[in-house]
Order: sequence, then structure tokens, then C-alpha cells
Amino acid sequence: MTYKEIIRKIKNLEIQGAEKIAVKAVEAFAMKLKETQDLKQLKKYAKELKETRPTEPALRNGINYCLNNYKTHPKISEEVLSHFKKGKEEIAKTGAKKIKNGMIVFTHCHSSTVTKILITAKKEGKKFEVFNTETRPKFQGRITAEELADHKIPVTHFVDSAGRSMIKKADLFLFGCDAITSEGLVINKIGTAMLAESAKDFNIPSYTCTNSWKFNPQTVYGEPEKIEQRDIKEVWDKAPKGVTIYNPAFEITSPDLLTGIISEIGVFKPETFVLQIQENFPWMITKD
Repeated sequence: MTYKEIIRKIKNLEIQGAEKIAVKAVEAFAMKLKETQDLKQLKKYAKELKETRPTEPALRNGINYCLNNYKTHPKISEEVLSHFKKGKEEIAKTGAKKIKNGMIVFTHCHSSTVTKILITAKKEGKKFEVFNTETRPKFQGRITAEELADHKIPVTHFVDSAGRSMIKKADLFLFGCDAITSEGLVINKIGTAMLAESAKDFNIPSYTCTNSWKFNPQTVYGEPEKIEQRDIKEVWDKAPKGVTIYNPAFEITSPDLLTGIISEIGVFKPETFVLQIQENFPWMITKD
């Protein structure tokens, strides 16, 4: 893909999932690093990439790290891509330990990190099944169901409104993440908070599974994480006059609803996770 094709595909959701978006954005930036070393021009490309999707700190952190280090690290884009690849493998190994034989694992939307965990558990010989939502209006849950079925993992797929009645039968809730704030708030696909509340009602452990670079450092300085509003036509094309359509892509899940955060740096409560970010990635906590 070309630089422009990557931008277009991120914008129209042909490339979706926070980590995949970040990886493709870094690959696009690497193309421009081969063309120029001019900081002013590279800042322009960085801005263009970061604006493709608003609620994606992993994209922003990856691009910022490349931009701030390309002069001293000629292979900086490869280092960032390696971080995401190795990180996903570590998360998969850690997350798979939470899955036991006979479990029903509930998940929402599509997270390549969650599917990696589930596939890893399957390869380890564990026998379990998965419940997953279709995730309207773009049906990303179907991607999850297809990937699991391809790996012979039993999966039951259902409409979003069946979420509460189905999650009460589950033993574990694993979901992805698009952003984490300095207050431990988790931003993920719309519907996540509702399901996390239901999981808590039924005493079901809930973990967000994420690369640590999805932390938004700007929230340390009071900036809120922007919640992306998608095209209303995704919900209802040509809606009747007088009908207002609301189509947020994400919502905030309170840290009080989480059992923990599974990342490549370990499993932590949200408040401890933020401290680990400060310790492991001090470069991230700077004003953009």
C-alpha cells in the first residue's frame, strides 16, 4: 500500500483495530522517512497521520516516538513495529493464563490482541468457548467470530442487545482498548461499559487487553481523550426528518469496573498501570 492508501483505509475503517491502525500508520511514516529527513516536512506527515482517527493514542505515540528519534535511530520505525509485535506476543502468553478448561469467554467487538490471546490458549490445548457480540453498526464482531472459527474455537455470535443475558453465562470478559487515560479510564468500542457493568453485577472478572502505548499522555495535563463520532449514515442512511442519529464509536469504562489491565508490561490495576507507564516509558509523559 502507498502512503495515501493507508491514510484512506484508516479513515474509512478498512484498516481497523487500534494496534493495526498504529502499525500501518508507522509503516506509512517509514515511507516518508525514506523520502526526506526534513523535520518540518516530517511534522506535516505526522500531523496528517495522527488526524486520520481521533481516538487512537497508540498511533500518536508510535508516530511521536519515530519523529523524536529518527535522527539518532535510523531504523526507528522498525523498532516501533517490533515493540507492537513483541508486545502482542507477551500479552497473548499472559492473557492465555487467565483462560481455564471449560470456560466461556465473553468478548465484544474485534480486538486483534484478544483474538491472539484466545488463539494462544487454543494452541496450548485448552478447551473453552467464546461468546461475542456482532457490534453494530459496522459489525466488527463478525471479524472476531470468523477468526475464531478459522482456528476451530467454538464461538456463539449474537446481537448486541443480547449482551447482558449472555454475559451472565460467561466466566471471563476480555475486551480490547483504544485509549487509557491518566485516571485509569478505558476507552473502547461503544457498548463496553454496559457489558462491564453487567459483568460486575454477575461477579465475572473483566480485563482490558492492550499494548501500553495506548496510554494517552496528554490526559496527564488535563486534556480529555476525544471520543470519535462516526458518520450517522452508518446507523441509518436517509433517516426520516426529525430523527436525530447519535453514532459514537467509543465510550468510557470506569476503572472501578475492571479486574485489571493485561499488557506487555504485566497485569495491573488501572492506577498501578499508570505508574508503570511513568516508570517504563518516561518519554511518553511530555507535552505534545
